[in-house]
Amino acid sequence: MPVCSPKLAVFMAHENSKMEPMFLPGVEHHPQPGPYADLIRTMQESGSEYPQIWHMFAYLPKATEHLARFTQEILRGPGAFSPGIRELIAAFTSYRNECPF
Repeated sequence: MPVCSPKLAVFMAHENSKMEPMFLPGVEHHPQPGPYADLIRTMQESGSEYPQIWHMFAYLPKATEHLARFTQEILRGPGAFSPGIRELIAAFTSYRNECPF
């Protein structure tokens, strides 16, 4: 499952007009078939920005499965805050750290 929802990714795309390339072109340009490669392609075709970590997930899907599951549990598992509030907290934290979410 994606680290952030496609809706949030589309919202974030409107916040910035130009997406910087990754510092790892070998990772960025060699995704393995799977859901993250599909998401990246869809976002690129629409001209939208998306979380750069998706490239790592697409490049090494087996190695990053645990991170995707962890993130989904943190953002969507049972908790005191709704998933939407948790996404906002993550996005705000990334913004404060000058890190695109």
